[in-house]
Parts: sequence; C-alpha cells; structure tokens
Amino acid sequence: MEMPSSPRDDALDLDAVRRELEDRRQHAHERLAALTARPERGSAVGFGKRIGDGTSEAVSRWTDVGVGGSLERGMHRTERALAKLAEGTYGVCDDCGSVIGRGRLKAMPDAVRCVDCAAAERRAAPRRR
Repeated sequence: MEMPSSPRDDALDLDAVRRELEDRRQHAHERLAALTARPERGSAVGFGKRIGDGTSEAVSRWTDVGVGGSLERGMHRTERALAKLAEGTYGVCDDCGSVIGRGRLKAMPDAVRCVDCAAAERRAAPRRR
C-alpha cells in the first residue's frame, strides 16, 4: 500500500509560502486599521430628515462591517497557517489530520483544512439571511 505523500514531498517552497502569508497578514492589518480608524473631527455624516438621506453612507458602513469580518476570518486562517509552518504541520488538516492537497495549498496558502473538512464546516455554519 502506498503512503500518501507529505506536503514537503510535493516540493512546496515553504519560504515563499511564509512570505506570502506574512504579506497577506500585513495587508489585512492595514485594511482593518483603515476600516476601524476614527473619522476626523468635523467629518461626521448626517443622515438628514428625508427618506434616502444618508442611505449610501449607511450601506457603505454595513459593507465595511462585512469586509471587516471577512478580513478578520482571513487573518485568523493566515495566523494559523503561519503557526503550522512554525510547528512543522503545514499542509496537514487541523480537523482530520489528512494531508491537504498541493493544489489547494497553492491556491489557498492559508488553508488549514482539507477540502472535505472545509466543506463540512461550511455546511454546518448557520445561513445568513
């Protein structure tokens, strides 16, 4: 019986992966800082008295909240992938311990779950309405 290859056998350049993950982390930190920065004094937006006044600003703020949440989730995955690199477990699924496919790691260097476990997590997540 042939043993599955380890992530290191697949010739991933782990130094390049680390650099990419560190760049992603830095970019996410910068974007989160911009989203959470306090507005300058005197730049507050009034929503007015008529229906529709400030609607685009309100929609923009809600969008920023969603983007911020997405950035935080991505940063968590990136931090976990960097920790796995340091531990020597990069490329091993956090849930089931299987080897994460090379193609998945190339496409998503921050992947910490195999395709099956990631799909199971998405199915179990509550749906937004």
